[in-house]
Amino acid sequence: MDQMTITDWARGDIFGLDFPAHPAALKSGGPEFLTRAFRASGSLGADNRVVTITGLDEWMLGGTGVKALLSVEYEREVPGLTRELFLKFSRNFDDKVRDSGSYHMPSEVRLANLSRAPGFPVAVPQCYFADIQQDTLTGILITERIAYGQGTIEPHHPKCMDQILPDPLTHYSALVTNLARLSGAHKSGRFGDAIERDFAFDLEMMIARRPRVDLPVLAKRINRLAEFILQFPHLFPAHVADRAFLEEFCAAAPLVAEQQQDILRFLHKQPEMIALCHMNANIDNAWFWREPGGALRSGLIDWGSVGQMSVAQSIWGCLGAAEPETHDRHLEGLLDIFVAQYAAAGGPKLDRSELTQHVEMHVMLSAMHMTTAPPAILREVPDPHVAVDRYDPIFTANETARVQLKVTIALLNMWCRRDLGRHLRADAAWRR
Repeated sequence: MDQMTITDWARGDIFGLDFPAHPAALKSGGPEFLTRAFRASGSLGADNRVVTITGLDEWMLGGTGVKALLSVEYEREVPGLTRELFLKFSRNFDDKVRDSGSYHMPSEVRLANLSRAPGFPVAVPQCYFADIQQDTLTGILITERIAYGQGTIEPHHPKCMDQILPDPLTHYSALVTNLARLSGAHKSGRFGDAIERDFAFDLEMMIARRPRVDLPVLAKRINRLAEFILQFPHLFPAHVADRAFLEEFCAAAPLVAEQQQDILRFLHKQPEMIALCHMNANIDNAWFWREPGGALRSGLIDWGSVGQMSVAQSIWGCLGAAEPETHDRHLEGLLDIFVAQYAAAGGPKLDRSELTQHVEMHVMLSAMHMTTAPPAILREVPDPHVAVDRYDPIFTANETARVQLKVTIALLNMWCRRDLGRHLRADAAWRR
């Protein structure tokens, strides 16, 4: 792999300050940089300063750019001013693949600054400083650190591990409530012109940027996925590993690719269905706590690529890593929660059956992009026969293999249980 040119500092487009692009540069800038940055954002008063960095531990877990746990001391302790911080850079100069995901950061930086406004509709980590140099996609985000497992805050819940999650329905209800409140607040006009300015929605650009599907390649991948499932049926629910279902799926999937643009236009033609959304509110991108009365509440982290999109995309971004039983038993109820909370936050009243259709059609499109799961799983678990089932420790200990497997199951379970192929028929309701 060719060596990348390392950028040490970049000038931010928002605050006009030079900021560090990686942990070593932050160390060189030291408390002086943090003081300037926190004062510029309003996190720190002019009569206070960061006096020392007491800890800076790099933390590479998932995602793209380098992350770190940052600890500081201030000249004066002020209520609400935390010493334990989370630091995220957009760049990763040691890994070109991860660095290529730096395009996620600009919208996350804008959202972090927007969230500083009083009365932001959902809980997010308090932003201390966030800026981006758009031309190079070099960015930095410094927020409070969520104290998972301390006090009333639950331990962090890993993705695609709902079999150990206490009361999954209550947790997903809290997440869906947050998604609806954020999107509803946008539709109410609460954010003024900030959303159109900073998170503009352009359907034609979105369609143009969507990767074109090579039908022969897709057909090959679909058949490989079916063969993988039939080879390792113990990893899948019986109805997903059914040969007749897989033959039906393999025949229908190319039709989705052929109709992709028409489906996308349908999913985005109603303004009331397009809003500011968190796109990846899986269980691991949140924290949960109990109110004194026992009610479960949640906050959202990891706002990469936040923007205006179909609310159906946001909902599936939350539920797409849940167990099939959650979709089978509770999808309609969760969509009812979204509809009610969306309207309560000031958004339009949605028709739940119509929202269900949008979610199903988004799932149908998403299934085209999980056909690469078999090689990704086999790279991590070369012989899946050694696993007892999809809950075997070989998968629970391997996030990449576990997520690829379980998200694939979620998509195919939805396709099978809900007969998503019906949306491809000539007389399908969405074509009328």
